[in-house]
Amino acid sequence: MPNATGAAPRGALSDYLAAERTQLAWIRTGLALMGFGFVVARFGLFIRELQVVEHGPAVWGSNGLSLWFGVALIAAGVIATLVSGWQHARLVGDLDRGVTSPARSSRLAAGVAVFLALVGIAMAIYLVSFRSPTNTDSPRSPETSMAPGASSPAASPAPANHGISTVPSHHSVDETVARLTGLLQEKGVKLFAVVDHSGEAAKAGLAMPPTKLLIFGNPKAGTPLMLAAPSIAIDLPLKVLVADDGAGHVSVSYNSPAYLQQRHNLPADLLQNIAVVQVLAAKAAE
Repeated sequence: MPNATGAAPRGALSDYLAAERTQLAWIRTGLALMGFGFVVARFGLFIRELQVVEHGPAVWGSNGLSLWFGVALIAAGVIATLVSGWQHARLVGDLDRGVTSPARSSRLAAGVAVFLALVGIAMAIYLVSFRSPTNTDSPRSPETSMAPGASSPAASPAPANHGISTVPSHHSVDETVARLTGLLQEKGVKLFAVVDHSGEAAKAGLAMPPTKLLIFGNPKAGTPLMLAAPSIAIDLPLKVLVADDGAGHVSVSYNSPAYLQQRHNLPADLLQNIAVVQVLAAKAAE
């Protein structure tokens, strides 16, 4: 009813404060939806990291359905914030004009509740139906591939050299070892040990042509390999054998990177982390 001045009465202060509290509550709801959506979207990456640590290379090429669940929740948060802001502006306008608004149905709240229920059901089904790729997609396990005499239609025959690559050296064993040691220092690769097999044989009173094994590596290169395929830890650190055949011919031998990749099912993009061994061996033997 108009007042003495003819202007429609404004709403009471309590009405404005109630509207503001409602709007702030919706803003918190929108932020919570967007934050939770971001967490859900990254959940697929978390699952992939677990697969890498526990089972070797992950087979998923994406974040799975968690990405879409997360995007949907973020979109719901944005929509809830925008719609609630529009409703708040309408309500404040009505209060300013002194218009008595009819009771509003809480369609926004009901819609958000139904949407969250549907997303929750879908996520529950997704988690229940989740299966580790090692149980469904792995064609063979490391134990099967390395078992003596094991055979299967998918198994490839072992190479004739058993995965060992050998290059002749133009230097003596000691000279070759010294050259390789210098190369390791130059490249910042840690030399863990030099095992002098022939020296230990001499201590035991046995004759053996000069034979030395160098064990070296770099944690920055080796750690990603062991995270992707834990079984490769049995072949790391890298090793190079420098040996004299007794007739004055010195050779440099090492596990072929391609063989190690096949043996441990390493991802192709990590092959470069162990390919350095063939470069070092070739340079030491030059």
